[in-house]
Order: sequence, then structure tokens, then C-alpha cells
Amino acid sequence: MSENYVPLYRKYRPQTLDMLVGQEHIKKTLTSAIELGKIAHAFLFTGPRGTGKTSTARILAKSLNCKNGPTIHPCGECESCRDITNTVPIDVIEIDAASNRKVEDTQNILEKIQYVPVHGKYKIYIIDEVHMLTNHAFNALLKTLEEPPENVIFILATTEVHKVLDTIKSRCQRFDFRRITTDDIVKHLRYISDKEKINISDDALFTIAKNSAGGMRDSISLLDQLSLLGVSKEITSDDVNSILGRISFDILNKLSEKIISSSPNEAIEILNEIYNAGNEPLQILTNLSEYFKNLLIVKNCKKELLSELTGLNEPQIAELLKQKDKLEVQQIVFLLEKISYYIKEVKLASNQHLWLEVGMIDLANMTENTTLLDLQNRVKMLESGATQMSARPLPQVNKPQPQPPITRPAPVQPSEMPEVLNEGVNGEVNGGANDVNAANEKAKPEDTAEVFSKEDDFTPPPISKKPTGDDIQSLWEALLANIKSPATRALLNLATPVKLAKDEVIITFKNDKLIAQVSSANKKEMIEKAADVIFNQNGTKVVIRLPKGDDVALAEYKSKVKVAPVSVKKNNELKINELKSEPKSEAVVVQVKPQPVEKTEEFEKKEDKEKRIESDQEKMILDLFDGKYIE
Repeated sequence: MSENYVPLYRKYRPQTLDMLVGQEHIKKTLTSAIELGKIAHAFLFTGPRGTGKTSTARILAKSLNCKNGPTIHPCGECESCRDITNTVPIDVIEIDAASNRKVEDTQNILEKIQYVPVHGKYKIYIIDEVHMLTNHAFNALLKTLEEPPENVIFILATTEVHKVLDTIKSRCQRFDFRRITTDDIVKHLRYISDKEKINISDDALFTIAKNSAGGMRDSISLLDQLSLLGVSKEITSDDVNSILGRISFDILNKLSEKIISSSPNEAIEILNEIYNAGNEPLQILTNLSEYFKNLLIVKNCKKELLSELTGLNEPQIAELLKQKDKLEVQQIVFLLEKISYYIKEVKLASNQHLWLEVGMIDLANMTENTTLLDLQNRVKMLESGATQMSARPLPQVNKPQPQPPITRPAPVQPSEMPEVLNEGVNGEVNGGANDVNAANEKAKPEDTAEVFSKEDDFTPPPISKKPTGDDIQSLWEALLANIKSPATRALLNLATPVKLAKDEVIITFKNDKLIAQVSSANKKEMIEKAADVIFNQNGTKVVIRLPKGDDVALAEYKSKVKVAPVSVKKNNELKINELKSEPKSEAVVVQVKPQPVEKTEEFEKKEDKEKRIESDQEKMILDLFDGKYIE
């Protein structure tokens, strides 16, 4: 390398405000300040790296200290201008706060500000990366920064303005430098390329500008590096991607096609080619996420903005336009989320290539099952109980073996009930259950039941019948089924339903403590909601009380038992009647109306025994749910 060689970013550093690329708002403000002679004593330049903060500070210093100054067009020939251009620290002192961040360094600066400038009118201190100063150094600078000598100007530059103390910010005129647009960078790179006779294509310049993230210095440095390749051939965007370690757009386009078409085998083959070319797993996933980000922009933004937002040329945007209809928005977002997840895993994994392959297989299998239309159709199918899906066929499964026909017992008419002798009504009636089962085997199914059709492949979930209010046992079981709380359901198992109707629900307990516990707001509300469900209404009245003597429905509920017709002898022995030649039902129900019972001494002893049993049940519930009585 020649001793006289100067890197391009230094050779083409702007020397006047007119040469500053971008930052029009800053150029206009500083030009007006110089022309009007309204120069502040402290400036704060903030913005991303490579956007011209230090260059602007030097231009401002040159404009103020030029022999013709203050002027917006410094001559560049006077001694003061040459000292600033060659970074000679006489009147303009540049300080790197990253290496001079202590309070002693700040005090050393303050000791020298009392000296008058040598060549120019001002003594200017340019403190770069000022956010690196310690709090003690900032505090030492505060008073002098607020009221410096008339011939001293401070220019502070930083990329992280949020780390600068608010007391420092308030003493400076703040200028925010913006990222330079891609078009401005491309124009300036073309100007430099023509000056230096670098053979490079416009696409390559566009790729450089896009990769620089709005920083001119990074773009010029990369162009300087690529200029070594432009001696014998034209530099293309592939050369830029090779230098940057990026994957070309064409390869990413092929890989994305395999992901969209759900072809994991072919996607893995392309992935191995990219990996064997020297690309790291983290780099591959990062480039892929940027590709799908551009695809999301193309799908949702106007065509006039696509080139600016994506940084792609027209042929590349045309390829993305072909793909945009193959994916829905939520699918692209889902892919981006998955790629972000695997980027985190790759960073932490010891075997990065393993996670890269796992992630690629996952990405290539998810698009088939994430179409919004398919998901909506599946939801509709599940809600309506349909037997087929219209969007995609489900995998075939072995059908279960057909079950025997399900029979429903025909209702028994009151006229068909057998006559029961009045004698011995308190005798046992369950003893004939085995004989009833034997008799049921002789009954003809066609005479006693309906046979359900079994031709449909899909069996919808059972739908409960709307209760009629005649069967208190069915209504009570339905109400318990609609109670979601296990503790409340366990307490209701100790209750006895007296009345279950639309106008009123009456439930009795034999203990005041149980009544108080179930009558609490949340438990009673659950019972009311369950009653609303089974009666298909709102605001069902629920009464919880002690049992009364006239609770007829209670006795009827307890006495409903499936038995065969019986006859009772005087000695209380049961004998099963012979079944008729044409049985009408699977079983019949004998209802015995309870007789009023006088509260004798024996009855009171029995009632005390039931209370003791109730207490044991209460104790079991309290132990089971770790509860206690609340009075």
C-alpha cells in the first residue's frame, strides 16, 4: 500500500455545508446562524453513526475560524482551515470522551479554556461520544458549559443521547441527525465511483446503500473495499453479498418457494448448499427473516413505496409480487415469529447446524396448516357437527366396529300399570330385579324399542333433550351436571330436591349449617345459572330450606325404582307376577305415595340418627375440601 493512500471515507469527507449529504434541516439552520451571527456557545449533535456529526462539527469550526469568517464558504487555504483539515489541535481541539472520560481529563480541559485562540476567532472543543463521560466529569463541565468565555465554543457529539445528563442537554442547542436515505447514498457512491473509476453496477451500489443502514461512512468504506475487485470486471450485487457474507436474493427466493409449497426435503437440500458455501446458521436465518419481511411489505403496501421500503430493485420486487398471493398475512407473520424463535435457539445452542435444520423442516411444514380459510372451515365444522371438511381432506383413520342397535324403552302409560294391593306397601320391592332382567330377555326389540340408524360415518355428540318437568330425577341430574364447582356439587349430593320447575326450584337440607353454606352468593349463583340452563330461561328462582311435612315430591323422588309388577301377600312375602304375553316396556316404575307420619318417640330417635349421619357426611366433605363452616 502506498504511503500517500488515503481511504475514501477520509478523502471524500465534506469540507463545506454544501458538500454535506442529506441533513437538509441542519444545513439550513447552521447557514442561517452563521449568516446572522447568532452562534451559540454549545451545540449537541446526536444521531446514528456515519451520518455526519463530526464532519459537521469540523465544517462549523472551519466556517467560524476562517480568515474570511464567519462564512458559510470557508476558503480552505488559510492556516486555520488547514489546521482543521489536518486535525492539528491548536484552536480546534477534538477529544474522544471514550478514552478521556475521567473528571481529571475534564478539569484539564477547563484549565486551558482561559487561553485565547492562536489563529482563529474562537477556541472550539469538539467532544466526540460525549455520553461516555462519567457523572463527575459531566458535573465538572456543567458550570463552564453554561457560561463559557466569549471566545470558547463547545460542540458535543453522541450516538446515545439518552445517556447524556438532562442538565447538559438543556445548556446546548440540539441538532438531531437523521439516517441518510438510500437514494442519497447511491448518488454519492456513484459520484465517488466515477471519480475513482470504479467499475460497479447500480444494483451493487443499491445493495451497499441498503446494507449501510443510513450511514454514509459505512457505505464509502465498503465501496473502498470492493474497488479492489473492479479492476478486471464489473462489480455486481453478488460480489457485495459475498463480501458482506449475505445470501443472494435468488437463493432466498428458491428457499422461500420450498417453504411456501411445504417441501421440506427440497428445502433441506437448498439449505445444505447455502451452509456448505460458508454461511453461518445465524446469518442464514437472519437473511431469511429479512426476505419474509420484504414479502410482508410487498403484500401490504403500495407499489410506489416498495422500492424505498424494501431496498430491492424492480426484478426482485416482481418476484415478491408473484409470491404474495400464495401466503396470507398471518402466515407470513407466523413464519417471522418462528424464524425469530430459531434465531434465539441458534444463538444459545452448541450445535447450531442441528437447530438450523430443525427450524427449516418446521418452517416448511407449517404453511399447509395455517391458512385462515381452512381454520375457519374447521371451526364451522366443529360447531355445526358436519361430517366432512371442504378445504383439505383429513387423514383417513380406521373406522370403529359397528355397535349393536341402541334401543329406547317405550313410555309406560298409567293405564298399563299393574294393580298393587294396598296390603304391605312398605315391603321390599327390589327383590324381583333379577327376575325382571330375565323377563326382559324374552321381550321382542321390535315391540319395545326404536332402532337407531348406523349408516352415517360421523356420529355427532349427544344432545340432551329439553326436560319436560315431569321427571324430577332427570332434572336433578341435569342440574348437578351443570354445576362446575366440585365442592358445590358435593354439597348438593347431600340435598333433596322437592320441586324443579320453571317458576321455582326448591332444594332442602336437613342441617342449617349446610343451608347457610350453600346459600352463599357464589354457590347459590351457580345453582341459579344451572337452573337457567336446563329450563332455557333467565332468573330462575331458587329456594334452599329445611324439609317440611308436606314435601310430597320428595317422597315421590325417593320411591321411583325400576321394578317388575309385584303382588304382595299378607305375610309381606313378594312374588313376581307372570309377565304378560306382550310386554309393553323394559321396566315399569312403581310410585308409592307416602303416608303422613306422626312424630312419635321412635320417629324422633330415627331423626336424631339421620342428623348424626348427616354430621358424618359433613365431616367427610370438610376433610375432603379442607373447608370450614361460616356462620
